[in-house]
Amino acid sequence: MNAVSVIVLWAAVSGVAALLAFVLAGIKNRDMSFWIAFSFLIPPAVLILLVLPKRRGTRPRQPTLDELDASET
Repeated sequence: MNAVSVIVLWAAVSGVAALLAFVLAGIKNRDMSFWIAFSFLIPPAVLILLVLPKRRGTRPRQPTLDELDASET
């Protein structure tokens, strides 16, 4: 297995992990953008998301840049 094959394999696994994280984060009411990015960089993170319990209440969201700027002043 040469280097190009390893890189392509890693990219495929990362893409599948990100898609799986997107679906699981939606089902478990977690922050989707965090879990997609984290699972893309470290594909085994999907396993962590898989064992986390479902979160009750509203889905957490990141504050917008305007909200962050307003809180600094």
